[in-house]
Amino acid sequence: MPKLSVIVPFYNVRQYALDALRSLRANARDDFEFILVDDCSTDGTADLLARAEHELPGAVLVRHERNGGLATARNTGIDRARGEYLTFMDGDDWLAPGHYARLVAAIEALGCDFVRTDHVQCTARARTVHRVPHGRRNVVLRPRDAILPAHRTTSVDYAYAWAGVYHRRLVERGLLHFTDGLRTAEDRPWIWKLHREAESFAVTSLLGVFYRRGVASSLTQIGDVRQLDFIRAFDQVIEETAGDAEAATLLPKAVRTYCAIIAHHLGAVDRFEPPVARKLKAMSTAALRRMPQDVLDDALDSMDAERAGRLRRLRRRPAPDAEVAA
Repeated sequence: MPKLSVIVPFYNVRQYALDALRSLRANARDDFEFILVDDCSTDGTADLLARAEHELPGAVLVRHERNGGLATARNTGIDRARGEYLTFMDGDDWLAPGHYARLVAAIEALGCDFVRTDHVQCTARARTVHRVPHGRRNVVLRPRDAILPAHRTTSVDYAYAWAGVYHRRLVERGLLHFTDGLRTAEDRPWIWKLHREAESFAVTSLLGVFYRRGVASSLTQIGDVRQLDFIRAFDQVIEETAGDAEAATLLPKAVRTYCAIIAHHLGAVDRFEPPVARKLKAMSTAALRRMPQDVLDDALDSMDAERAGRLRRLRRRPAPDAEVAA
């Protein structure tokens, strides 16, 4: 059994893939495997991965016959992974040399289900360190205790699968797979499930992941209908949290976060194509009506006037059935 499986989906990132692959080589170890998932790339990325299969120690190349999106590609990698521990990287990001060896040493020393790490966000030439929003470091804790409070940014809001490492027992418990087919916000139901159902986690101050922000091909930069998958993702968060034994305590956080994300997208509605903007408003209206209304009232009361007003106006808007289908 390899010590670590690294799952790296690639889709049309030829411009950045060499940086990613070089950084994996600088992290290679005899007991590490790198599962490279080509999600049906059409821009030459596949050729780079074909070479990497032979040149990168521990490389395992898996090809999709059709594009399935990031969540599906990660699931393909999880299903092929053999490691005692698993982690993720995106094909347009890169790593500091030796980062994975330090990451494995951290989780082995702590002995918990998963470990979360800080990261460096890279926008053009700017570099910004982003910290896990959790104060206690290198201490094993219960993940659900890190979900609250509702009005503050917490560990469940740091929804980056690649910023951490995960024990194989989470796969065996059905906690590491993503919701198949989600095109955006795929990390949100995933991170909430981990925090509700895993038994132990820790945060460490390792810095070794360089997250490339503002990539033109990223869905966060494209205003098409795939962006609206955030509604399906957060509907899942609400539904699953509502079934939790501590739903009354946890739902205010889930609802408030959902409202904040809707308000964020509405505030940037001009970047969407007009038909998608209309669908965003209709689907968001329907989503607000599906939420527990008493919890929603409290969430809106706790938000700033601008965002709360935007959501209250949306809440009163008619939502024709023809427009709310995802």
